[in-house]
Amino acid sequence: MPGTPREDAPGDGCFVSHLECSATGERHDPSRLHNTSRAGKPLLVRYDLEAVGRTVTRQDIARRPADMWRWRELLPLRRAADIVSLGEPVTPLLSLPAMRRALGCGEILVKDESRMPTGSFKARGLAVAVSMLKAFGVKRAAMPTAGNAGAALAAYCARAGIESWVFLPDDAPEAALRETALHGAKVWRVNGLINHCGEIVAAGREKMGWYDVSTLKEPYRIEGKKTMALELAEQLGWRAPDAIFYPTGGGTGLIGMWKGFQELRALGWLEGSMPRMVAVQSTRCGPLVKAFDEGKDTVEQPWEPVTTTLHGVRVPKPFADFLCLRAMRESGGFGSAVDDDEVEAARSEVARKDGVHLGPEGAACFVAYRQELRRGRVAPGDRVVLFNCASGLKSDMPPAGRRLDRFAPIDFAAL
Repeated sequence: MPGTPREDAPGDGCFVSHLECSATGERHDPSRLHNTSRAGKPLLVRYDLEAVGRTVTRQDIARRPADMWRWRELLPLRRAADIVSLGEPVTPLLSLPAMRRALGCGEILVKDESRMPTGSFKARGLAVAVSMLKAFGVKRAAMPTAGNAGAALAAYCARAGIESWVFLPDDAPEAALRETALHGAKVWRVNGLINHCGEIVAAGREKMGWYDVSTLKEPYRIEGKKTMALELAEQLGWRAPDAIFYPTGGGTGLIGMWKGFQELRALGWLEGSMPRMVAVQSTRCGPLVKAFDEGKDTVEQPWEPVTTTLHGVRVPKPFADFLCLRAMRESGGFGSAVDDDEVEAARSEVARKDGVHLGPEGAACFVAYRQELRRGRVAPGDRVVLFNCASGLKSDMPPAGRRLDRFAPIDFAAL
């Protein structure tokens, strides 16, 4: 049950020193399973980085299998036996040469997270989180989701033998709902937004005995997400890009990547400068962009009305808003809100000209980059990385296809 110490508490083979309240700095015992800190804020896993540096080198990492678990010294698991894996690969960096020529800019790279199990970056966080639940002996887990996280939770819980419950907004993508149910989760649609789904999960903790795996209401999903930064740095020769454009809803990936780059810097593994973190949102739901532009440290009021069709960023008030804004400011980054209509057009353009099928949120990153290039907030010579967080096949696509009557004469010149 949550709060019970595990027998294999961090020790030999695990470099976790403590869990830290992200708001107060108070330390929490890593041998117990927590949700948030005593202050009700996200907990961050802290490591003995000096010991990590004495134990492993960049060269050691390079010799390991090309998967997410090659970073084990910077992950919270002690025992390999507790790892719940579906084969998490190193995801590729894809160039967009046609878009580069059209914009007259520097190298545009797409980190293609669609190659992850269940087709999205959510697999990273849930692989680590569910592995930790297995280590602690948790039998039930629940979460609210816009779609992809629920599918990942269901898949990893199925692998681990853990019961799962998933709550989605009424208008969540049908494919995500069916994928989640296919893996055996108990799936419920809710007549509201993701925050309303989260309220149901929180209310059911005591009654149902499930562990709440909501975004940043547990400390381990962020550790899986930070591997995007570790992986990216290694792929770029242990250098960071000038800027990272990242679709931001709850912010686990944005915060996790910034944490990952900070850990690489502390280890002395990262050469050159740190990246600028750009949070990409919609003009129809952009609470972090608004708060950043207004110089605020938190999102003071939930965004209303939420009308964006970009399901991954439909979060009216992120629980860890202050951590997102902190990462944006510390990195010299900013927020960029894009128009939904431009996103669909860009999705088609990139697919037709560069052969890369971006999901809607990935296309939003391209629109944001193009927009900020024109505004001058990124320079033409900057090397940028855009995150395609999920397969485009998981989202609706424009209707297509014309019919031929095979019995009628065919005008081939008109095809």
